[in-house]
Amino acid sequence: MKLTVNDKPIELQAGNSLRDLLQQLSLDTKRGIAVAVNAEVIAGEEWGKKQLNESDKIIVIRAAQGG
Repeated sequence: MKLTVNDKPIELQAGNSLRDLLQQLSLDTKRGIAVAVNAEVIAGEEWGKKQLNESDKIIVIRAAQGG
């Protein structure tokens, strides 16, 4: 299935969860990220339960330290 992650098209096997996608992107274990699917923020403990669908738009935001 085709998805968009941060405005970039990607292909993902049907039936995958948000956690599966994040693992493929090597983001699953990173701290300081927030994820929204179709403009709905998904809590980290829900990533494994959130099933992705064709044409979903995912936004991954990484916190950055600054000073």
